[in-house]
Amino acid sequence: MNPFQVKMENEIRGHVVLLPFPAQGHMNPLLQFGKLLTTKGIKVTLATTIFLSKSIHIKPSDVSIETISDGSDETSGSFDKGYLERFKEVGSRTLKDLIKNHESSCNPVSCLVYDSICPWVLDVAKELGLIGASFFTQSTSVSSIYYHAYQGVLKAPVNQPTICIPGLPPLNPPDMPSSLYALSHLSSVTLDLLMSQFSNFEIADYVLFNTFDKLEAEVVSWMTNQWPHIKTIGPLTPTMYLDKQIKFDKDHPINLFKPSESPYLEWLNAKKRESVIYVSFGSVVPLSEDDMEELAWGLRNSNKHFLWVVRETEELKLPIDFVKETSDKGLVVKWCSQMEVLAHEAIGCFVTHCGWNSVLEGLSFEVPLVAMPKIWDQPTNAKFVADVWGVGIRAKANDKGIVGREELLFCIREVMEGERRKVIKRNISTWMASAKDATDIGGSSYVNIENFIACLASV
Repeated sequence: MNPFQVKMENEIRGHVVLLPFPAQGHMNPLLQFGKLLTTKGIKVTLATTIFLSKSIHIKPSDVSIETISDGSDETSGSFDKGYLERFKEVGSRTLKDLIKNHESSCNPVSCLVYDSICPWVLDVAKELGLIGASFFTQSTSVSSIYYHAYQGVLKAPVNQPTICIPGLPPLNPPDMPSSLYALSHLSSVTLDLLMSQFSNFEIADYVLFNTFDKLEAEVVSWMTNQWPHIKTIGPLTPTMYLDKQIKFDKDHPINLFKPSESPYLEWLNAKKRESVIYVSFGSVVPLSEDDMEELAWGLRNSNKHFLWVVRETEELKLPIDFVKETSDKGLVVKWCSQMEVLAHEAIGCFVTHCGWNSVLEGLSFEVPLVAMPKIWDQPTNAKFVADVWGVGIRAKANDKGIVGREELLFCIREVMEGERRKVIKRNISTWMASAKDATDIGGSSYVNIENFIACLASV
């Protein structure tokens, strides 16, 4: 039995409130961390905004859901400067109310684990005498880059031919997070938000990263030498701390936003092992019509089966009659449980935007990656996927920033066929074993989590 399955029966060792930034990519890893803590006897409450709670469809679990207000209870926030200021002001007040509501219960709150881009939560924790733990949803490598920008060592836009940062390999400008490199993404609000993660992280009780030591060894070593309260606790995917044969059912909610229909499983069950291309670009970044057309042609020309997640807002960008004309090879869906799909033996490769969650999930399920990064941390993640860890290939965009059909077809064949695939699969298997070592008894992530829990139990 994996040690993270052991639950302390009838013993509550602390009460943790998790506060993610109100976006799916930020919520999922914190939820996974919360589910892990519940297996160790910790009471966990996930605090989410009132508006976002209306779209959450969480299956029964030991993680309870409570709401706070971000000042925009009837509409989705646009994450502009006004929203962020309102979220801080109203969120601070309503988060305090949530915590005070538990003061007279048998399980008062002892710790706040908060999204690193909400540093104001640490002020709430300090005011109420709680443990405050900042949770970073990006890699330590990307975080180190933003830290050096916060310190003024890097200036946007970064234009020197080679960027050298302690613990990282030499990087070229296109390998940098887009908010530091691409002028079209140089939003002062976005950059200020990302650098605000470091405004008070030095005085947090813990700084937690969803990664493991060996994956980013040199930069983790540099950061933990500087700040010993930085701890790696990942990868936070179910196969790392639950039975490898886990069934994705009512006992283990994998996604917070699941609609009522799941048409893809039966379709996948009829496909041969490692024969299907899985394509998904996350829940936020839209693709252009040109992006969609080239991707569609690349998939069609591959002559392989594919499962493509196309959000409802993106469907009109598909080429006319594409779904009908490729129905013998492909299935286009509005949503799927990504970890459920990646765990399926029919999946042979993952065409991804290279968000950090997707990278860790692909690695955890040993699926080769075709990286097609767009913005934020994705270009840096893609650099590591292709050139550092060797678990995939980075598709080359043209002068317009679009990956052409021929390039996509080349990348798919490289990771699905021949010697390149053998090398990639071997590399993924090695990293997968390292991840397992990190989360097993005595491993770096296991020890860090145990120490964190011991701290909670002592309060």
